[in-house]
Amino acid sequence: MYQETKQCQNCQSEFTIEPEDFVFYEKIKVPAPTFCWLCRAQRRMAFRNERFLHKRKSDSSGKEIFSAFSAEFPGKVYEVSIWNSDQWEPMEYARDYDFSRPFFEQFKEFLRTVPLKNLNLVNPVRSDYCNNFTNPKNCYLTFNGQNAEDCMYGNGYSDVKDSVDTSHLGKSENCYEGLWLTSCSNTMFSTQCENSYNLAFCKNMSGCHDCFGCVGLRNRSYHIFNKPLSKENYEKALREFDLSSHQKLEEIKKKTKEFWMKFPNKFMEGTHSTNVSGNYISHSKNVRNCFLVREGENLKYCQYVQESPGSKDSYDYTAWGAANELIYECVACGLNTNSIKFCYNVQENVHDIEYSYMCASSSYLFGCIGLKQKQYCIFNKQYVKEEYEELRSKIIEQMNSMPYKDSRGIVYKYGEYFPIEVSPFPYNETLAQEYFPLTRDKAKKIGYAWHDQADRNYKPTLLAENIPDRLEESPDLIASEIIKCAHQGKCNDQCTTAFKIIPAELAFYKKHNIALPRLCPHCRHAERISQRSKIQLYPGKCQCSGSKSSNGIYTNQSPHFHGEEHCPNEFETSYAPEREEVVYCERCYQQEVV
Repeated sequence: MYQETKQCQNCQSEFTIEPEDFVFYEKIKVPAPTFCWLCRAQRRMAFRNERFLHKRKSDSSGKEIFSAFSAEFPGKVYEVSIWNSDQWEPMEYARDYDFSRPFFEQFKEFLRTVPLKNLNLVNPVRSDYCNNFTNPKNCYLTFNGQNAEDCMYGNGYSDVKDSVDTSHLGKSENCYEGLWLTSCSNTMFSTQCENSYNLAFCKNMSGCHDCFGCVGLRNRSYHIFNKPLSKENYEKALREFDLSSHQKLEEIKKKTKEFWMKFPNKFMEGTHSTNVSGNYISHSKNVRNCFLVREGENLKYCQYVQESPGSKDSYDYTAWGAANELIYECVACGLNTNSIKFCYNVQENVHDIEYSYMCASSSYLFGCIGLKQKQYCIFNKQYVKEEYEELRSKIIEQMNSMPYKDSRGIVYKYGEYFPIEVSPFPYNETLAQEYFPLTRDKAKKIGYAWHDQADRNYKPTLLAENIPDRLEESPDLIASEIIKCAHQGKCNDQCTTAFKIIPAELAFYKKHNIALPRLCPHCRHAERISQRSKIQLYPGKCQCSGSKSSNGIYTNQSPHFHGEEHCPNEFETSYAPEREEVVYCERCYQQEVV
C-alpha cells in the first residue's frame, strides 16, 4: 500500500494519507477523504451543540421547553419524552429519493421536516437542564457524559459525583474547578491529576494527597508549593490560605499559575498508554492524533471519546464512546455502535448505518432521521433487503455523478461528512467555535449560521463587584439574586451577562468554604478550558538543555541520559511554538517528577 499527498478542499493545505489509512478505508468501503483531518474535525464539531440551551415551543404539545435547538431553527422539535414515545411515527415522514437533486440538498430539507428531540438524554433523573448525557441524576447544566450524580456546570464526565465547574473528569467526586482529573476526590482548582485526594491548586499529580499549589509530584503528601511539611504544620499552613475570600482566592490563583510555569510539562498529557499521540489520552493503545480519549484502541483522528467501555478501530470520531467499533466520520454516536459512517447522534445497539441523524437501535439505514428499531430504510421509507441494497448503490453513484456544492463551491461526494451549512446549529454554539473560533463576519461570509444574543427580559439585581468578599458574609438570600456577570457581555465567551447561584450550588460552596463566583457559567467554562490545549499538533523538540531548561527557568533535579548536551528527542505536541510553557520529552520529564 502506498502513501498519498492531497490538497485539502477546505483550507488548501497539503495532507498525507498513510498506508494504514488506506487499509482502514478499504476495510469500511469508503473513498479517501478530500479534507485534511483538522478540517474534518471542524466540520463534525459544527454539528455538536454540547452546552447551549434555548427556550422554544414544542411542536408537539405547544408547551415552552428547553432545547438544544433555538426558536430560530425552522424544523420541528419535540420533548424527548414525547419523541421517545409511540405518540408519533417517524416512518410517516418517509419520502422517495429524488435522483434529480444532490443528496445533501435533499437531506438538509428532510432534517427540517422530521421532528427532532429537544435534548439528547438517556435515563435522566431530575436533570431537566442537561444535554448529551446518559444516566444523569440530580444534575444541573451538566453536559456530555455518562453516570453523574449531584453535579453542576460541568462537561466531559464519566462516573462523577458531587462536582461543580469541572471538565473532563473520570471516576471522581467532590471536585471543583478541575480539568482532566481521573480517580480524584476533594480536588479543587487542579488540572491533570489522577489517583489523588485532598488537592488544591495542583497540576500533574499522581498518587498524592493533602497537597496545595504543587506540580509534578508522585506519591507525595503534605506538600505546599512542592515543599514537604509535617502533617501538623501542613494543616496549620492550610488554614492560612483563606479560599472563602474572593480577593485572596484570586491572589492564590495568580501565584499558583506563576509557580506552575516554573516546571516542565510532558509533551503530551496521558497515562497508562502505548503508542499514542495527541493529548489527554489515558489507558489506551495505538491511538494516533487523538484528543481526550480514555480506554481507546486503534483510533486515529478522534476527539472526546471518553465514555467507557472504550472504543476501538475507528477514525474521525467526535464525542461519546461506550463500546463502539468501526466508526468513521461520526459525531455524538455511542452505546455499542458498530460499522456506522457519516452519522450524528446514532446510538444504542446500532450497526451498518450511513448519513443518518438521531436514530437508535436500528441497522441498515441510509439518510434516515428519528428511526428506532428499524432496518433497511432510506429517507425513512421501508424496503426489503434486496431493494435497499440496490437503491443504496444507485444513490452512492448519483452522489458521485451529481455532487453537492456548498456556498464556497466545495464539492461533496459520497465519503464526505455533511457540509457545515446543513447543521441545525449556529456555528458559535458548537464545539467548532471552541477549537476553530471564527468571528461573526467570517462565519456569515462563508455561509455558516450564527446566533446573535437576544435582549434579555430580566434585570440584574446585584452587580458582581457588590458580592461580599467573604463567603460567610453572603446571606442565603443571595440565591434569589440575579447577578450581573463581571464580564458584562464584553468577552468572546458567549457570556449570558447575568446568572443565579442556585441553592444546591450555594450549599456546595459552604461545604467546601469557597468564595462565590463572579462570572456566569459560560465565562467560567471558557476560563477553565483555556488551560486545555487545542487539537492541532506541532513539531516540537525537548527543551531540556542539560542541567536546565533551554529558557533557564527550570533546573533539573537529577542527571539525564544526554548529560550536559541538549536533549536530541523530537516529537509532535499540542503545545504551540509560541506558548511559554517548558516542554520536555517523556524521558526527561520522567526524570523530574518525584
